[in-house]
Amino acid sequence: METLERILAEHPFLHGLARPHLELIVGCATNVRFNPGQFLFHEGEEADRFYVIRHGKVRVELFTPGRGPITIQTVDDGDILGWSWLLAPYQWHFDAQAVELTRAIALDGECLRTKCERDHDLGYEMLKRFAQIMQQRMDATRLQLLDLYGNSR
Repeated sequence: METLERILAEHPFLHGLARPHLELIVGCATNVRFNPGQFLFHEGEEADRFYVIRHGKVRVELFTPGRGPITIQTVDDGDILGWSWLLAPYQWHFDAQAVELTRAIALDGECLRTKCERDHDLGYEMLKRFAQIMQQRMDATRLQLLDLYGNSR
């Protein structure tokens, strides 16, 4: 039987995390499901969780006046979605919409922030792991911008 603890322990994002820390994280986790077209979150709403995408595809969008939503990223199986829960004022900066049936594990941001405040080693581990994701996403955005604007010179 698959348990949240086993699934999270095997995920690359949490791989190698000390068992006591993993147990703390599992206490903040729930299974969630999103149908195609359903929004996981909207820009400006409270960012109260992040997602481990188990199966499916989610489009991260930025709404622009006159053009409507622009897809800036697509995440799918195995990806982590959302870090706004980690940084005050804890608000989403984008919209996220399921492209297809998506199953994920949602981790409650307030629950996790509280546990990280109580256990600074856990907090440091989470910050290091999210910093890597932020760096990867910044690098991907840089490549997209180079591709988009690099040929216009």
